[in-house]
Amino acid sequence: MPVVRDLRVLLRFRDFRRLLVVRLLSQSADGVYQVGLATYVVFSPEKATSPAAIASAMAVLLLPYSLVGPFAGVLLDRWRRRQVFLYGNLLRAILASGTALLVVGSAPDWLFYTSALFVTAVNRFILAGLSASLPRVVDTDRLVMANSLSPTAGTLAATAGGGLAFVARLLVADSDAAVVLLGALLYLVAGLASLRMAPGLLGPEPELVQPRLGAALASTARGLVGGVRHLTERRPAARALASMTLMRFCFGALTVMVLMLCRYAFSERESEGLALLGLALGFSAAGFFTAAVITPWAVGRLGRFGWMSGCAGAAAVLELALGLLFAPGPMLIAVFVLGLATQGAKISTDTVVQSTVNDAFRGRVFSLYDVLFNVAFVGAAAVAALMLPPDGRSVILVATVSVIYAVVAVTTARWRTAQASQ
Repeated sequence: MPVVRDLRVLLRFRDFRRLLVVRLLSQSADGVYQVGLATYVVFSPEKATSPAAIASAMAVLLLPYSLVGPFAGVLLDRWRRRQVFLYGNLLRAILASGTALLVVGSAPDWLFYTSALFVTAVNRFILAGLSASLPRVVDTDRLVMANSLSPTAGTLAATAGGGLAFVARLLVADSDAAVVLLGALLYLVAGLASLRMAPGLLGPEPELVQPRLGAALASTARGLVGGVRHLTERRPAARALASMTLMRFCFGALTVMVLMLCRYAFSERESEGLALLGLALGFSAAGFFTAAVITPWAVGRLGRFGWMSGCAGAAAVLELALGLLFAPGPMLIAVFVLGLATQGAKISTDTVVQSTVNDAFRGRVFSLYDVLFNVAFVGAAAVAALMLPPDGRSVILVATVSVIYAVVAVTTARWRTAQASQ
């Protein structure tokens, strides 16, 4: 298979292998931790979950980071990225352990969300750093290939971590705290795995590194202005980010809908809904894997914006056709399509940003990228909360998402044509 051949080529790069191990461990821990949170917030029998409650939880966890995200990018462009992976994962292990204690102690919701917020905030440093580091461990000719396989492998690892969390919860009764502790252990292992790489390997260049926090924060404002200016001068990167933000909005709205359908419409007991949600995660993972397999081939023939247009167009048609049936079988197929389209477009977006943004600005641009993701996701959750009835069935929401996908498909197709004519 081409994907196996491509993976073998990439694995010849020793530093790529080591960075990939850190990504797999870190994102598998994310999957475990996030499922632990989801089962505690959404599927606990004592909690009457509603779309508004889910949107509120997402806002608490994600919106505050939108204020510090750009600052994280500036720091990433000054701190050694290897050290970020080491200390960031160790910090998350400690914080996740604290979250588990709060679950056991039935702490107030605000305290629980505060703990989870800090874990999520550190996660933004890790993910942005992983993307910004890829060009340092593979050559330019293999960057598309690396962007296809590495983030997708991370997503699959997160899905596998989620599956592991489901198994842990089934094996241990009332095990939300045990699941969160399992995530903390994986964060610890991920931090230790980063020690296999040299501190300066992943950049940025030594003359850009400012080890003193005060010096880095003093230049934050100038760095942000410079990062935004640099992005506006790189029109393909700005366009790709705009398109991906809209697709992320669609993903967020449909995520809330799937949660409500699994919780109420398709199951009578919380355990049944949780099992169906786990199955949906598996179908989503299959879509991500399929995207990793076909995206290098598709980009080679359609171009990056052409493939983004194809992904959005397929989602516009199939999500509408399948989503309106409001049945478990079609929903699982729609989840697969959504995973394929989202990951295919993200691989193209990552490659556009990495290939057009200078290394000195990659950290802050990828952090801005994450901020756009968070704002779009929370905004989508808020919109879904207004549209969704208690059981999650909403024709208006499905139709709205389909229209947005169609707009992205047409716009990116025009950008591809404009690039081809230049």
